[in-house]
Amino acid sequence: MTATLAPPGPAPAPVAPPPRRGYEQLALAALLAATAVLYLWDLGASGYANSYYAAAVESMTRSWEAFLFGSFDAGNIITVDKPPASLWLMALSARIFGFSSWSMLVPEALMGVATVALMYAAVRRVSGPRAALLAGAAMALTPVAVLMFRFNNPDALLVLLMVAAAYATVRATEAAATGWLLLAGALLGLAFLAKMGQALIVVPALALAYLVAAPTGFWRRIRQLLGAGVALVVAAGWWVATVELWPAPDRPYIGGSQTNSVLELAFGYNGLGRIFGGSGDPRMGGHGGGGFGGPAGLTRMFGADVGAQVSWLLPAALALLVIGLGLTWRAPRIDRTRASLLLWGTWTIVTAVVFSLAEGIFHSYYTIALAPGIAALVGVGGHELWRHRERWPGRVALALVVAGTAAWAAVLLGRSPEFLPWLRWVVIGVGALAVLALLLRPAGRRWGAVTALVVALMGFAAPAAFAVETAATPHTGSIPAAGPPTDATKAFLDKLRRDPHGLPLGVAAMLGGPQQNIDPELVALLQQAGTKWSAATVGASGSAQLALSSGTTVMAIGGFTSFDPAPSLEQFQSYVRAGEVHYFLADRFEGGRAGSSISTWVEDNFTHTTVGGQTVYDLTRART
Repeated sequence: MTATLAPPGPAPAPVAPPPRRGYEQLALAALLAATAVLYLWDLGASGYANSYYAAAVESMTRSWEAFLFGSFDAGNIITVDKPPASLWLMALSARIFGFSSWSMLVPEALMGVATVALMYAAVRRVSGPRAALLAGAAMALTPVAVLMFRFNNPDALLVLLMVAAAYATVRATEAAATGWLLLAGALLGLAFLAKMGQALIVVPALALAYLVAAPTGFWRRIRQLLGAGVALVVAAGWWVATVELWPAPDRPYIGGSQTNSVLELAFGYNGLGRIFGGSGDPRMGGHGGGGFGGPAGLTRMFGADVGAQVSWLLPAALALLVIGLGLTWRAPRIDRTRASLLLWGTWTIVTAVVFSLAEGIFHSYYTIALAPGIAALVGVGGHELWRHRERWPGRVALALVVAGTAAWAAVLLGRSPEFLPWLRWVVIGVGALAVLALLLRPAGRRWGAVTALVVALMGFAAPAAFAVETAATPHTGSIPAAGPPTDATKAFLDKLRRDPHGLPLGVAAMLGGPQQNIDPELVALLQQAGTKWSAATVGASGSAQLALSSGTTVMAIGGFTSFDPAPSLEQFQSYVRAGEVHYFLADRFEGGRAGSSISTWVEDNFTHTTVGGQTVYDLTRART
């Protein structure tokens, strides 16, 4: 007997998802419509939200150079401390509809709706429409997602592109489709241009799922993944190369770097500095997360500063991951359910570990990047466990997951005791009913549907309440938080108000804070300046509010942290001699900034007065 090796056949045909039925289309439409209402309702109440990014968006509507580089001001002194992709969408909207809170924030909200739709699509291809609706609802109702999709930070575009890359990976894994995998890499490259290193945290998840489950040979999978890596580098690298190759004197200074380099920004301030501390600026040092997200450690995602933002369903997601992998352990290598669990489970674990152990600057709202993994695990893992509820092991496991979810929700609600105090007991009561229904297993399909409804009500009630509270509350400044304030948050903010000097150097400048009402007399003074920059002040927080209030260009000396070496004293002196800067505003915030050579030079050489309670130096009137 002889044997021959058959030549490799064509790539397997794409796996078609089940056809959509009328009820499914109606349910999807209801989910997306409800998400749109939640994310768009009274969106303008937050005003310019983060005034730092709002000022940059406004400058990009007046200068294409500012648009390309992401300059903070239309005079192109310095860029924001992130790449500009998220600002591009807001700036394009503002150019079309005019700059306003709505034209800036509506694209963010619509990106949230698109993210929920992509989450639905990715889960539906593996686990069907019911699991997809569960995952989409979990994503939409995560409090930190509601916060960020109604805000103008880069996180909205970042998460949209990351979820789109995951969807493309799911499609690629079905049939070893090179095109879909290259698209996934390109989407992550674009996500890098939204927030740099954070976009790369999910690369291991996408690569592992494809490497394990794609229905083709091992070395072909390796080649395809390398090709996706090239696509990622090209999609991100064109802008990085443009900035690096552009003559430094002819472009804005790269904010957040100390050497005017976007590569330093990527690997330092927005890269390894976030993980190991220092943030690319040795003067800021490693402070265990900069004081914004609780101390670094494996319990950070469940702590007082972060827990209510994102972790409502995190214990359930982790349990369902373990159970789901156990149920699919003996499945063929190309099993799509296990591949999906690997993708979203690795996404969740790697993201949670990186955020938990990060020693650099960490804000609780970063955890929006954790929400897709949790939501998908709840959908895929919950669907898989529900299929096994007819047998005692599956039924007991499902009851334990439900009980644990209710208990954790009660703990999180207890951290905000003044917010709907009755809800805690409702969640506990409904959770108990759900556990009893699962264990007793009444006969009939109708009872099964009622049990599923009770379980969903228990799981979503508390985060939904926090989500609605988040949407109903205006948010401004650079450290927004979802939901009602916890006791720990109140204590932290009270400490800041009492002792702003107790923060590490540079951190006070990053706080921003609520938007201030600029005195009308000061606004009128800036509007009548008649120069390229109406004024200059140290740090971006104060200059952003001045620029937005007056509609003029205000120079932010030192950028976001006030420590960036731009402009230099010599550059500033040349602008003053050329008559391009009219005023210098000192001590914009109580406690001021670290002293600078520019401040000293201005104070020594120009006269000053007080306008609207603000010390103003007239740079056209030198002292004799």
